[in-house]
Amino acid sequence: MKGPGATPAATTTATSSPAAHGKGSTAAHGNGSTAAHGNGSPAAHSNGSSAVHGNGSPTAYGNNSPAVHGNGSPAVHGNGSPTAYGNNSPAVHGNGPVAAAGSVVVGPTGTSSTPAAPAATGTAVLLAAAPAGRGRAMDAASVLPALAAVPPGVLTGTPTATVVELADPLDPQTVLTRLRAAAAGPGPLVLCLAGQLHLDRRQQLPHLALARTTPATLRYTALPWHWLAGELGARAPGTTTVVADLAADPAVWERLRTTPDLLHLGPGPLLYGRVAPAPRRGEPMTPGYLRSWAELWRSGARLPHATLHAEAAAHAAAAAPEALLLAPAPATAPAPEQDPHPAILAAAMAGRHGEAASVAAAWEHEALRRHGPRSAEAVHWTEVRADLARLAGDPARSCELWLSAAEARLALRQPADDPDVEGAVDRAHHQWEQIGDRERARALGAPLVALRQRVPGRQAGALAALTRRMAG
Repeated sequence: MKGPGATPAATTTATSSPAAHGKGSTAAHGNGSTAAHGNGSPAAHSNGSSAVHGNGSPTAYGNNSPAVHGNGSPAVHGNGSPTAYGNNSPAVHGNGPVAAAGSVVVGPTGTSSTPAAPAATGTAVLLAAAPAGRGRAMDAASVLPALAAVPPGVLTGTPTATVVELADPLDPQTVLTRLRAAAAGPGPLVLCLAGQLHLDRRQQLPHLALARTTPATLRYTALPWHWLAGELGARAPGTTTVVADLAADPAVWERLRTTPDLLHLGPGPLLYGRVAPAPRRGEPMTPGYLRSWAELWRSGARLPHATLHAEAAAHAAAAAPEALLLAPAPATAPAPEQDPHPAILAAAMAGRHGEAASVAAAWEHEALRRHGPRSAEAVHWTEVRADLARLAGDPARSCELWLSAAEARLALRQPADDPDVEGAVDRAHHQWEQIGDRERARALGAPLVALRQRVPGRQAGALAALTRRMAG
């Protein structure tokens, strides 16, 4: 098999989709920035604390404040009341540099030569690939129309941009050629990637399956992940962003649980993504995480990539709650006394809900990296995100996250009458009652009823009242 430096046997280029590019399309301005978040391990619940949930009380996470999680003291949580999250430690957001150059631009008048002036020109590569037939675990190409409808400049955060689209390519050398050409320019590069990962049994290396990939031909028909790292890792830091929505076969999924850096692309590229276990049978999963990025881009939002990641992960969580989230790791570890909760609360109370969600998502990622998905630290950050959704006025999302937190605590073998478990279910129930969309409420009502049957709580008649409302 030819390595990354080999000359491809054949090349094919799919440029911009007619739905988004060519005459009449606009290249909107994005910021091309990334967000760097608070660093190090998350501040979780202190030893010996328990969370008791009630009404009308403020929530406090941290030390030396009223109703805190401290040694031996309960913290009281209220619905509809302000939330205080501990003390001291801002999370910093920064904007990444944008380089200028390029050879072809797609803008309001179609295709033209790049001017000599240093106007930033970016490149976006839209790659969706999955095996044909029964080996397909993700309907990867279904996301391409949504991505192609995003103005090119919005994808890259530059005034003008080139778009290369690769839909179900057949040959890894073809993909390598297109990536190499895109990576050669000094301008910002964004790779949107949807597909499925398989493990090469001989070398134990992950590969991105292509259209002709089968288990027997994986090493010759799939794209080695380290080829991506080789092409993108040499670029200047801050100029490359990869947004990936991936399904992992059982071997890759098991390796990811023990080797969190398995998909590391080097120090330069910023990788945001979701990796979910591939379904063993039934319908292929859909790239809902990447579709959410496309919808947010099309909405006109000019948000940092970290915020887009947090929002997209939240929207896609219901379809794959066990998914692993990928985001740039914090650069340095904070001092032990540092606590990100005050900065999160301050952003939320100021109405900067996307910023608050992105900081919480970064700390959740760090908790997952350090402690694993089935840990009290990870559950804590799910609960923080649930409360942030409440503050943002999204009761449906808050309900979803509280349901996830309750299920996670039960999976950690906490008993059904544990105050933390009961509190999570009570708050999910309370948020469910605030949902105005009847269809959404009905969809969330079924898992809430099932959970209420296991965790009746301390309010007599809660299950009966829920059942009546569902029947109404």
